[in-house]
Amino acid sequence: MFELLGIAPQALFGQLLLGLINGSFYAMLSLGLAVIFGLLNIINFAHGAQYMAGAFVAWMLLTYLGIPYWGALVLSPLLVGAAGIVIERLMIARLYHLDHLYGLLLTFGLALIIQGLFRNSYGISGLPYTIPTEFQGGQNLGFMFLPNYRAWVVVASVIVCFGTWFMIEKTRLGAYLRAATENPTMVGAFGINVPRLITLTYGFGVALAAFAGVLAAPIYSVNPNMGADLIIVVFAVVVIGGMGSILGAILTGFGLGLIEGLTKVFYPEGSAVVIFVIMAIVLMVKPAGLFGRTA
Repeated sequence: MFELLGIAPQALFGQLLLGLINGSFYAMLSLGLAVIFGLLNIINFAHGAQYMAGAFVAWMLLTYLGIPYWGALVLSPLLVGAAGIVIERLMIARLYHLDHLYGLLLTFGLALIIQGLFRNSYGISGLPYTIPTEFQGGQNLGFMFLPNYRAWVVVASVIVCFGTWFMIEKTRLGAYLRAATENPTMVGAFGINVPRLITLTYGFGVALAAFAGVLAAPIYSVNPNMGADLIIVVFAVVVIGGMGSILGAILTGFGLGLIEGLTKVFYPEGSAVVIFVIMAIVLMVKPAGLFGRTA
């Protein structure tokens, strides 16, 4: 069938794999955005810079302290998430009762500052991060070659994404988080520290971005622009899935990654804009997004 279409199976499955990998990053980053917006009502434009910071922290841990990949996969999200907590307490917490535009402008400014700091310190040429020894090489599936590390990225993103969805939607902690955003006074009456809960939620969303950055470091070069190149696409993914929808962000992220990969096979010229075309169509048909709820 592929021969009739003039497409080599290796090219098709290779692009589908590439789309699935891109979709893994779309899903993790849009998940972090959805968590922050859905529970805090803040449009976190600094998310791409925090993703980039996660990759840079992993590189610095390896270069300066000799801490390998597995240590960085734990430490980098914790460190970047802790920095996010400081930002939330000092700046973002002052904006919760204001229009969304103020949060967008603040986080956009923070993104420019973070990118500028790393650009001035390390330049823009990109820094290599070695693939862990355990994941070097790949598997010959007959119709394509599957690199071990890329398979790990997909598995890790699926576990993190659906684990986060389960925690927020199916556990008592998630119920507290959702209730705190809708009626903080009532939740506080039960002895729950609502401001601390909100702060930890923002830190967790930032840590998700940093985790994705560590996963991306061995695939892409670590450079200050890696988040800026991705964040616009991720915002489109969040809009298509439905602003604040956790499950929508996950499913839409993976799905659009695959659609983008297929587009590169059948119509390469349209691969850079296919997600935005889909966003325009979805907004015309369902303005709240595929999984969003109308007000």
